[in-house]
Order: sequence, then structure tokens, then C-alpha cells
Amino acid sequence: MTDPTTADLKRRRRQLLRKLPPLDSILRGSLIERYKRCGNPNCRCADGQGHGPKYYLSVSYPGSSPRMDYVPQADYEQVSESLANYTQIREILEQISEINHELLRRREPL
Repeated sequence: MTDPTTADLKRRRRQLLRKLPPLDSILRGSLIERYKRCGNPNCRCADGQGHGPKYYLSVSYPGSSPRMDYVPQADYEQVSESLANYTQIREILEQISEINHELLRRREPL
């Protein structure tokens, strides 16, 4: 298989840029699903799985404990989509960076 031409690389980069999700719809972190017991010994949760699922957004920052924020059930879908957008953006940026690295290696203008 032959190496892609410079024009091919730039075309691929333009295609990747068009695939980027809206930048105002991104969210970094992880969704944590939890089931909690209410403490009532007569409740079904005392011997079972617990009440839930309840969702929490967990975000880690260097030098501090992860931050956990409750995500209401009504917001679950939007939060999930925003987390997926963040992952997609990271993957696309990595591919664009690789293309730019190859262009630089070839001494082509970025």
C-alpha cells in the first residue's frame, strides 16, 4: 500500500474537522450508576439492590479528589451524549494531530 499524498492527508483532515460535534455540547468525566439504601429496615432496598439507578458525573482533576455531581434522570440522555461528544472530539483531534505530524515530517505547510 502506498503512502497517502499530501492532498489526501489534507482532504482527510478536512473530513475529520466536519465530523467534530458541536463544541458547546461536550462534557469530560464519567457517569457512575449507583443504587442506594434508604435506611428503612422494612423497605425492599434493605435486602435488595437499593433505590435507583441514580447517576453521578465523576470528574477528576490533578491533585484533588474526583468531584461527583448528581445527574437528574431527566438530564441523563443529554449528559451521556455530551460525554460521548467529548470522547469523539478527543479521537478526532488525535487523528488530526497525526496528519499534521506527517505533514510536518514531509516539510509541507500545515
